Amino acid sequence: MTTTETAAITPPDNTDHGFELKTRKRWPWIAGGIIAVVGIAAAITVPLLSPAKSANDVAGATLTVATAEGNSAEQALVNFIAKEVAPKYGITVAFKGLSDSNTINRAVSEGEVAGTVYQHKLWLSQVLQANPDFKETAAVPVFRWGFGIWSDKYRSVADLPDGATISLYSDPANEAQGLTILERAGLITLKSGINKSKATQADIATNPKNITLKLLDFGAQSRALPDLDAAVGYTEYYLAANIPLSKKIFAPAAPDDFAGQLTVGTKYLDSDNIKKLIQAFQDPAVQEFLATDPTVKGILLPLAAN
Repeated sequence: MTTTETAAITPPDNTDHGFELKTRKRWPWIAGGIIAVVGIAAAITVPLLSPAKSANDVAGATLTVATAEGNSAEQALVNFIAKEVAPKYGITVAFKGLSDSNTINRAVSEGEVAGTVYQHKLWLSQVLQANPDFKETAAVPVFRWGFGIWSDKYRSVADLPDGATISLYSDPANEAQGLTILERAGLITLKSGINKSKATQADIATNPKNITLKLLDFGAQSRALPDLDAAVGYTEYYLAANIPLSKKIFAPAAPDDFAGQLTVGTKYLDSDNIKKLIQAFQDPAVQEFLATDPTVKGILLPLAAN
């Protein structure tokens, strides 16, 4: 994803809530989903990427669970399940890092990999809307991501000044999650009766500190923290940018809609392999690992975290 900055627009009710409301460009994967297949090289590569029979349907085959490349916490979780949990269910599990959302979800949909744990339901719904040929199901929640308000300048939410600039992520699902965090921190209120998991800036009812929101993508937001008053984002991106946990000034538990899900290809839901994979991710040992292992602690939280 790229940083999105567009012209200000006026809310439909012409009420000024103190925000600079922004439209956003079409999601990059819509354009990125069209892949040019050229000549003999593609003729060789495509069959290798799309095997005649998925491992999901082959007894004893290795079931690959993919996440984004470089995500060490999710890799540690999958590797733990592969070593300590999967054998109890008679399956073999392996981890694979893939380059981007489009690649991961297409591989899951087509059965090239058994599943992924890198997304919540709302992100998945946006992926499916942008890519109607993908057929995937969020099978079971597994963890909650560490997510909260970060600041390089202030020690608490109460210290944020009038007119503060706060960044949210530029994709709709995580923008909605950011708005709910700001409301829980007492910085804004959202209109009554709305679906908060799909909230937009147009749903803001009150903004007593007249804060301005700036939409940035995942990597850009953490790098821009010194230039912002605060930002709402995922712990893993801040730790990756060498920003200490002490800079996180507000961190309530994420709502259930934003729990990380084991997502599988819909047409494989009745496969014995996938049924066993789902059972393995539901094993109580997984939640114990999330609560105690230092490689994921603070980044991937157990479902019971509050």
